[in-house]
Amino acid sequence: MRKPGKIAPAKGKLGVLTPGVGAVSTTFMAGVELVRKGAALPIGSLTQMGTIRLGKRTEGRAPKIRDFVSLAGLNDLVFGGWDIFPDTAHEAAKKAGVLDASHLSKVQPFLQGVKPMKAAFDQNYVKNLHGTHVKQAKNKFDLAEQLRDDIREFKKKSKVDRTVMVWCASTEIFLKPEKIHDTLASFERAMKENHESIAPSMLYAYAAIQEGVPFANGAPNLTAELPALVELAKEKNVPICGKDFKTGQTLMKTILSPGFKARMIGVKGWFSTNILGNRDGEVLDDPGSFKTKEESKLGALEYIFQPKLYPELYGDLYHKVRINYYPPRGDNKEGWDNIDIFGWLGYPMQIKVDFLCRDSILAAPIVLDLVLFLDLAQRAGMRGIQEWLSFYFKSPMCAPELYPEHDLFIQLMKLKNTLRWMMGEDLITHLGAEYYD
Repeated sequence: MRKPGKIAPAKGKLGVLTPGVGAVSTTFMAGVELVRKGAALPIGSLTQMGTIRLGKRTEGRAPKIRDFVSLAGLNDLVFGGWDIFPDTAHEAAKKAGVLDASHLSKVQPFLQGVKPMKAAFDQNYVKNLHGTHVKQAKNKFDLAEQLRDDIREFKKKSKVDRTVMVWCASTEIFLKPEKIHDTLASFERAMKENHESIAPSMLYAYAAIQEGVPFANGAPNLTAELPALVELAKEKNVPICGKDFKTGQTLMKTILSPGFKARMIGVKGWFSTNILGNRDGEVLDDPGSFKTKEESKLGALEYIFQPKLYPELYGDLYHKVRINYYPPRGDNKEGWDNIDIFGWLGYPMQIKVDFLCRDSILAAPIVLDLVLFLDLAQRAGMRGIQEWLSFYFKSPMCAPELYPEHDLFIQLMKLKNTLRWMMGEDLITHLGAEYYD
């Protein structure tokens, strides 16, 4: 990655486009407006509440991240998006049931002003949803061109200076990379031929990159990591990142498993099951979409534990993940984990985790941070895959020859060191030998 030169200032308005105006995106939008009104705190947002240590521990320099780097202000954010249903953001938020009436009433006029554009949608990729607010086109390339027109119209109408796109829509069916994804020419030809391996999320990523808009993928779909789109992002000087927001159960796994590995505690089995009743749960009730999510959720432990390096501790790890659609629970997901560990001389122990979480409450600050950091990256001249934003994802994008880093604490160090590097500050290694010389 090229070292940034002078970072362009965050002048003017920043447009935020979300494919999907549902539970996650409306919780994000409502939350930003509540914070702007002084009616709530941006809890969970590293950009708003986090600090960053600079220099030696003895210097006592630890500014807020938002004061250290040039981020767009919350008052400069302007929202738009697409959805397969015509509901305004307020109507969608009410149906999602994440926020209570007292919060929604304070932002009702604001949310009513966010009306989704017709979505590029194909039910073959999300079996359990039946969209009514969808685009018609002769082929997928034409759909992507319509999305590009939408982006340009949003920029013009909203009078924004810059724009970022974050995929907040549903999980698509499981797809594997194919030859058609290798080059831009073959990718565009496949779009014109309506190839079945071109999913709607790929059209959004393509449209965003072509329009110079940074793109983040919040779902486990095969989307922006395609070689054709990675190369296009480099060519267009567009930062991209993903995939799959790290919110509930996987967040806990990437917190706990580094601790086990750090202390050389063995793990024999890890069983995880979830119940949730939101639109995400309904989508994941389809085996094709669940396969995509399962691949994303299974990957973290494999990379953190490195069983090839530690066969005695993790070589026989049995990892099972289940997701169950349970409508009464709504957006309040419950994740159960049974972890069979073993310690000194091989004696077995167990850990049980019952995480009663709120999916969209955990995801909303991730969307905010990604919007602000991707905008910063583009103003700093950074392009292509932004691995330093792995902190926010279950399946982080990285260069093809690398394995993704899943350890939450390594990810955080990488993110903060990237910010220090961007601003010309010394990197923090935590060696500390200089204090004892």
